[in-house]
Amino acid sequence: MKELVEFLAKALVDDPEAVQVSQVEGERSLILELRVAPDDMGKVIGKQGRIAKALRTVVKAAATKEGKMVHVEIID
Repeated sequence: MKELVEFLAKALVDDPEAVQVSQVEGERSLILELRVAPDDMGKVIGKQGRIAKALRTVVKAAATKEGKMVHVEIID
């Protein structure tokens, strides 16, 4: 999951070197924390949060196969 979020985020931003994804794993859930450069924050969130919502949807669909709950948090 971490690699998927990192791949998608790097495709969206102008500064792919600044993309960092960390994960906090629980028993049945996984939290992925996405950090990008301040200038790229708007590109990852999108208008009215549409890109962020789409990113979360793709990750949740991929996580369904593993039987885990995945939450993507965008942190500044």
